[in-house]
Amino acid sequence: MSGGAGAADSGPIDSGSGGVGPGGVGPDDFGLAERVHAGLRAEGGTVAVAESLTGGLLAAALVDVPGASATFRGSVTAYATELKASVLGVDEGLLAVHGPVHPVVARQMAEGVRKLLGAAYGIATTGVAGPEPQDGQPVGTVHLAVAGPGGSLVSSPRLSGDRATIRHGAVTAALELLVGRLPSGTPTR
Repeated sequence: MSGGAGAADSGPIDSGSGGVGPGGVGPDDFGLAERVHAGLRAEGGTVAVAESLTGGLLAAALVDVPGASATFRGSVTAYATELKASVLGVDEGLLAVHGPVHPVVARQMAEGVRKLLGAAYGIATTGVAGPEPQDGQPVGTVHLAVAGPGGSLVSSPRLSGDRATIRHGAVTAALELLVGRLPSGTPTR
């Protein structure tokens, strides 16, 4: 099965946790979220989020920025596998064969939330934060996707650390991926 446009970009990435504990947004994430909103405002765009791995942390990072309501449409936390299909439109056959931790699942989640919430961009996170492997996927497996006017892009960084570090690293990497896709944005790394 092909991953579609921009199927998989992988490589090591710093978790960028910025000394953050569970439930908090670090200074790096806040700055990235500000850049996301600035880029979206500049082009009159909006963003919607579909989360599994990050369980709401990505949406929290985006709404922590004052004025977020001008560009943030909303989010879906589809932690249960069946919700990825029934709410976000992820192919049930794909989920049955590969499970929820797969680059094409991330892409379909981003495309699905973009359509569902009527946003210019959709961004999605799926992966394994641990402490145990899931469906044969090791801890630290992460798939992120951005869907937008120019198509979809998937990134599959390998993250390490404890559960909180992996989840926060995924938020940072997702924000960087979106900043890099915005016409006025450039990735920070």
